[in-house]
Amino acid sequence: MTALHEGRARDCAARVNARELAAAEVARHFIERVQRLNPALNALVQFDPAAVLAEAQQVDQRLAAGAVLPMAGVPVTIKDNLWVEGRTITQGSRLFADFIAPRDAWAVARLRALGAVVLGISNCSEFACKGVTDNLVYGATRHPLDGSLTPGGSSGGAVAALAAGLGLLALGTDAGGSVRRPAAHCGLVGHKPTQGVIAHPWGFAEPNYGVSVVGLLARNVGDCAWLLDQLSGFDASDASAAPLGVAWQAEAATRDEPPRELRIAWSPQLGCDFPIDDDVLAALVQRVRALRTAGWAVTEADPSWGEAVRDYPLNALQHAGLHALHGRQLETRRHDIDPHLAAQMDAGAATTPAELARALRLREPIVAGLSRFFEQHDVLVCPTAPVTAWPLGQIGPAVIGERPAGPRGHAVFTPLFNLCGVPACSVPAGSVRGLPVGLQIVAPRFETRGCCRWRR
Repeated sequence: MTALHEGRARDCAARVNARELAAAEVARHFIERVQRLNPALNALVQFDPAAVLAEAQQVDQRLAAGAVLPMAGVPVTIKDNLWVEGRTITQGSRLFADFIAPRDAWAVARLRALGAVVLGISNCSEFACKGVTDNLVYGATRHPLDGSLTPGGSSGGAVAALAAGLGLLALGTDAGGSVRRPAAHCGLVGHKPTQGVIAHPWGFAEPNYGVSVVGLLARNVGDCAWLLDQLSGFDASDASAAPLGVAWQAEAATRDEPPRELRIAWSPQLGCDFPIDDDVLAALVQRVRALRTAGWAVTEADPSWGEAVRDYPLNALQHAGLHALHGRQLETRRHDIDPHLAAQMDAGAATTPAELARALRLREPIVAGLSRFFEQHDVLVCPTAPVTAWPLGQIGPAVIGERPAGPRGHAVFTPLFNLCGVPACSVPAGSVRGLPVGLQIVAPRFETRGCCRWRR
């Protein structure tokens, strides 16, 4: 029989609901794995075995009392910037080292209501604003396949834990690819839902206001789609939440794959001449060819972004958001702030109101360009990241595609889709030099059936 940590989350829940397996038994299995494997990874930074077992026992008691719990006993990890009631949640920052969450985040409360069990809190970069996972509170998270490498960030703790079998599902956040890129580096499925599909009405103030979402991580696409179904919901206190019904979920769940007439566009550089390593590109091209061989209609086409992406606004907005929230701490507590984050806050302080207004305006042509593209195509397929995982301690690769790369050169393929608010999902697409690579699937807003549900 397949080991619990190698199986599907849906199967685990079904077995617990059928009383073939106790939630407490599931908890003990994963507690042992965390105790044995996490010290080398530093993926989970808050872990209380007694609390995990008590929560699982409560699930068993609820089932015995007749409760219906679709996610009964499924162990889930939560990123260290989402509230978990009564737990220390730091955002990877010494500024919040003593913060105790007063309540569960909406998605966490939903998971618990459905019978899932919180296994632990996963590491992230400070304020989830760096593309690797290290911070001054907990240190660095290591790649599960090679401890000398980073899993990426900012949801690297969530990804490293899940890839090592520490849990069956994970929640992260994604403001520019923080779920999708680490998922690609570790061979997992990482999904950024349409803005507003998963309500997030309370928690920490967000530096990347209007583009960050709760992101989903799973070992396979089916589990990721199932998790999305469980968490999609409306809450009127979330200004961005979309009052969607659930009929689309039930209808989509009956399909194993999209219709063959789906118009798929392959865009290897998103029309932006983004650099990508040759071997990574070759691996992705091989997957695209496999789709064509299997009978899918795939054409090569790029979105017409215009000049907007040449002056991409997300960095300036993030820097200004960080300074607005935490800049006052620079004078007295700069030593408690990651130097990379302090530099971002300094840049935010120097940003003028006119520059901010211009950056916000740039969102409009970017959104319009992608919308026009989706008039001719149903799904966009492109790289998730242009490189494989790189050495621990480096903010990013110095060279990508034989060109010098800046600190965000590894992150260029994901943030545009946060600006547009569309669903985007990274799926495993083979390996290069023994390290995973990911293919990113993007669909129009609310068209998740063409994205997270694509099981190919």
